[in-house]
Amino acid sequence: MALQRLMSFFILYSILGYIPSLGVILRTTDKTVWANEFEPIELTCLIESISTNNPRIEWKKIQNGVPSYVYFQNQISGDLEHRAQLIQPANLLILNTSRADTAEYRCEVAAIDDHKHFDEILISLAVRVKPVVPRCSVPVAVTVGTSSELRCLENEGFPASQYRWFRNNEELPQDPKSSPKFINSTYSINADTGGLKFRRMRKEDAGEYYCQAKNVAGHAQCPTQLMDVYDVDIVGIFLKVLAALAGFIVMMLGVCHVQKHHCFSSGKDHTGTK
Repeated sequence: MALQRLMSFFILYSILGYIPSLGVILRTTDKTVWANEFEPIELTCLIESISTNNPRIEWKKIQNGVPSYVYFQNQISGDLEHRAQLIQPANLLILNTSRADTAEYRCEVAAIDDHKHFDEILISLAVRVKPVVPRCSVPVAVTVGTSSELRCLENEGFPASQYRWFRNNEELPQDPKSSPKFINSTYSINADTGGLKFRRMRKEDAGEYYCQAKNVAGHAQCPTQLMDVYDVDIVGIFLKVLAALAGFIVMMLGVCHVQKHHCFSSGKDHTGTK
């Protein structure tokens, strides 16, 4: 059988002047593709070898192991229906990518006139998403010598955001010991979680703070917030004074109540005696 097929190829070559394709062969320029949200991206499905004039071309989207049609019976379908098109012969152009497009895409080509009549190629697409404005928490006032933490977080960016902190529009270095200006600071920054922790607050740590969330798709930052550092705990002292004053008032009211009750009792006894 193999000899007969080989003879057939030589006969066709002698008649047509070329050797027909042994089968459809596909390739892609990149099996792992990154795209920014809202921007176009082209998934390449290149047909390197084929003899069939009108092969059947299909694209499928695979999420969580479940395939669905993207291009079927010569038209775009599914959630890409109005956002994509086929670029001849088999490339898929997504015009306006969204985060929901992150998935694996399979290009399938069937060529019935070829000896190897089917081939497929799998492409992984990841859509990068710009961070949104992070939620920042900065204490209004802290006391010298105490510990404190500033927080920063956003959950929309993909890949996950990295965080940077700024004071008075100047970026805080990840390691304060690396800068002569911050060498005496006791803070540490967690770039993955957005936490800025001070082990011991100093007067010099006061200022206007904001945080920036950043990934390869872009960045966003929260509004500036002022943090004051006091020598003494003014707020604590005020609360203690207020508590003491309230206690004194309650005590005085109690004394007056007792005295008033005693006076009324004495008056009634005196009247009865007469």
